[in-house]
Amino acid sequence: MKQISLLGASGSIGVQTLEVIKQHPDQFELVAFSVGSNVSAAVEIIKNFSPKAVSVKSKEDCDTLKRQFPASSIRFTYGEEGLVDIATHDEAEIVVNAVMGSVGLVPTLQAIECKKTIALANKETLVTAGHIVMAAAKRHGVSIIPVDSEHSAIYQCLQGEYEKNIQSLILTASGGSFRDKSRKELEGVTVADALNHPNWSMGAKITIDSATMMNKGLEVIEAHWLFDIPYEDIQVVLHRESVIHSMVEFHDTSVMAQLGTPDMKVPIQYALSYPDRFEHKSGKRLSLTDFGKLHFEKMDFERFRCLHYAYEAGKTGGTLPTVLNAANEMAVDAFLNGKIGFLTIEDLIEKAMQRHEVQMNPDLQTIKEIDLETREFVRSLTD
Repeated sequence: MKQISLLGASGSIGVQTLEVIKQHPDQFELVAFSVGSNVSAAVEIIKNFSPKAVSVKSKEDCDTLKRQFPASSIRFTYGEEGLVDIATHDEAEIVVNAVMGSVGLVPTLQAIECKKTIALANKETLVTAGHIVMAAAKRHGVSIIPVDSEHSAIYQCLQGEYEKNIQSLILTASGGSFRDKSRKELEGVTVADALNHPNWSMGAKITIDSATMMNKGLEVIEAHWLFDIPYEDIQVVLHRESVIHSMVEFHDTSVMAQLGTPDMKVPIQYALSYPDRFEHKSGKRLSLTDFGKLHFEKMDFERFRCLHYAYEAGKTGGTLPTVLNAANEMAVDAFLNGKIGFLTIEDLIEKAMQRHEVQMNPDLQTIKEIDLETREFVRSLTD
């Protein structure tokens, strides 16, 4: 029985993680979880899983839960300290980081110090501070198992292989909601249009990132840190069917690929069950004959400018990936709230990156300061 702490239980990945835990009650137990402000979701999770610790965003929501469960032995906490409390829970063996944004960084570092296995679904943790996180994981002998379908695919392809034999990593991209639209056609798209992903069911922010291709750009940076591969050896190809989730090319010209139907429960479950595999009873099995053909296209960096910015930030390094991520989060939020047009997301990211003076090898405090400064700058352009 593996004991699990879950950060971000009410989000898309969090909800699916709970479903995986529920499907295997003899293998997994939820001992602690966090949500943001979704108190009603927290109540239902408490009733269904009987955890020992729960964290929410605000003191008011924390007090509400205490009133609803007055006789409970559950430890209720809130805020950033609450996230750390969940991530470092004494009984937890695996910490699933499924929160959205850079708020997941500090809890992850604290969990690593407590020698917890990290099932990572939070891209921003590695994008903003990959050098710090991976060094900490190495220092404490902690495994970081990716939950993103692309990185999970690579992780699976590398089982039993020597890293020295890797030639390149090949990340596949569905192309998002607007893969067939020209830049001219993108000028008037709506939030509803952008949220209509052709293959995957995801949260709002990650769906917008998929449409701009920033999601894939963040994954490139994440892959660099997870697998210690130079950016020059990380490729992205457009693959509309989302059947091949990613590939690894070896120096003997062999290419290993992981295939499956688009279902996030598969990489979530693999991260929890590793090194074993459990049956996925509700999963749809892949039938290649149903597809007949699989298609691959070269990525157009002029069409998908955010992917270009991500490669630029990753190769430059230092504090620039932090700026990239913070500017993107603020720009996407502004778009979702109707303050800016879709293409303005790219413009705001570019402006933030151009004005920034890069600092190399930043410590955690510097990263926090740059993150906050970038957010304030982008907010000043959208409010």
